[in-house]
Amino acid sequence: MKILAGDIGGTKVILAIYEKRDERLHLLEQAQFASGEYADFADLVAAFWEKRGSHEIDAAVFGIAGPVIGGVCHTTNLPWVIETEALREQLGTQRVKLLNDLEATAYGMLFLKEDQFVSLNPEAQPAKANRAVIAAGTGLGEAILYCDDKGAFHPMGTEGGHTDFAPVTPQQDRLLHWLRSHYPAHVSVERVLSGPGIYTIYRFLAESGFAPEPSFMTVLPEGADPSAMVSEGAMVHRDKLCIETLRLFTEIYGQEAGNLVLKSLALGGLYVGGGIAPKILEFMKEESFMKAFVHKGRFEKLLRQVDVKVSLEPETALMGAARYAADKFDY
Repeated sequence: MKILAGDIGGTKVILAIYEKRDERLHLLEQAQFASGEYADFADLVAAFWEKRGSHEIDAAVFGIAGPVIGGVCHTTNLPWVIETEALREQLGTQRVKLLNDLEATAYGMLFLKEDQFVSLNPEAQPAKANRAVIAAGTGLGEAILYCDDKGAFHPMGTEGGHTDFAPVTPQQDRLLHWLRSHYPAHVSVERVLSGPGIYTIYRFLAESGFAPEPSFMTVLPEGADPSAMVSEGAMVHRDKLCIETLRLFTEIYGQEAGNLVLKSLALGGLYVGGGIAPKILEFMKEESFMKAFVHKGRFEKLLRQVDVKVSLEPETALMGAARYAADKFDY
């Protein structure tokens, strides 16, 4: 049985062919594409087919950065409309499923090994209950793994990253006021809890006079990622302003992670995915994340029992899409 799996993001798309043998998935081929080079997803799939020279698959599942409604996704950061029915015709199989990218990530988390995680909560108590995933990357993704009465998990996508940013400290009150002057229509939590959000927090702290800007941030090289430079400034150069940026970022990350656990009653555990957490693991392991995570008044004791793990696997969404295709379709 051959499966086409995909992780479709605003910057890049990864497609892979897997073969299912003896209940295990074996990677046959994988390719990466720059999303912006293609007018639509159908053209990108056609380019993949042309490269591999074979069109025969039994099923296809794609994790997409955007809401999937009625089998259709209007991608959040691309001018693409991806439709299940059109893909069924193009791919020659009725077994096609579109998932929100965090749905795919959530499902993939279930198949990672323990050495692919770093635990953040030494007080965790195992529980047979819902789990949740939060992932800051280009944007902020959140998903739920519903645990049924038989202990099986079912991924549920959300658009929780676009809910309101809620400050909980005087410093964050000032941050929200500053954000409203830049984004008067709506301040979502994604504005600060994402890749671009790191630089947004840095700008707020710099403009508020927290500390002088380091010389390497005053004139940014052409094409440089300012958020990545802030992270390097904190972890390599130990700059005061950059360190405070990551401390505040991880504090807000912990707050929102705790919110997600309470809303989904994910007492079975929280997975932290996305590309940022592994890169700033030094700061994720400091007290700001877990202190903010459990700081929920009467529910602090409950949250102290929740297992919190950072995933180190960058292709969890791709793996999740492939596993979903292998497990959920009738063959």
